[in-house]
Amino acid sequence: MPSTAVKVNTASRLQRNLSLMQAGSVVTIDIATPAGQKGKFRTTFVGYLPKKYVLLQYPETSKIGKFSHFITQGMGVTVRGIIEHEGAVVAFVSSIKQTLQLPSKMIVLEFPKTLSMQCLRKSIRIEIELNAKVRIEKKFWQSLITDISISGCQLLIENGDEILLVQDKAIDLALDSGELNNLKLSGQICSMKSLANAISLGVQFNESSKNAVIKLLHHVVTLED
Repeated sequence: MPSTAVKVNTASRLQRNLSLMQAGSVVTIDIATPAGQKGKFRTTFVGYLPKKYVLLQYPETSKIGKFSHFITQGMGVTVRGIIEHEGAVVAFVSSIKQTLQLPSKMIVLEFPKTLSMQCLRKSIRIEIELNAKVRIEKKFWQSLITDISISGCQLLIENGDEILLVQDKAIDLALDSGELNNLKLSGQICSMKSLANAISLGVQFNESSKNAVIKLLHHVVTLED
């Protein structure tokens, strides 16, 4: 995946970009245990005090399982989220300062020294596997989204040879995956490739789908393992 990350390491720029993250927004934390086990968990960004600390909601105990033993002082974590109105993925590495039980269970992180931002509008592609139903010329197929960017996606459709003959390149997608169920996108087919027992389609999203695409990218970036 091409990298368009820009590291922010001056105090004022770091604080300014961190301030773009909205309290209550969904982020993920990546944790690696001393034994090399890796976990990725959704949680909520609460806020920060400049040069002091960052506050995160403690992940749901039912999902974090045995990793709860490693959410202790000094443990390194990577935090990722999306700044929606900027159309950017933000990430930083920190370590746990302490955990709090009151007023609610939270993780206190050391204030990061650097922060990276990747502009989704630069069309970085994120690999993913999401089921979607597609409509082309009033016919429907089940498909798999194999990668996605702010501008388009790649689809895999089994036994879809007749798609190679379509004249109308318009395509509609409806997500068929959990909390994204029935999220709708539209676009134009810009490439077709015949594979063994499948067709690969390159799709360019319409401008009208921009908000839905950002919502989908937010889900993808903060997806738990």
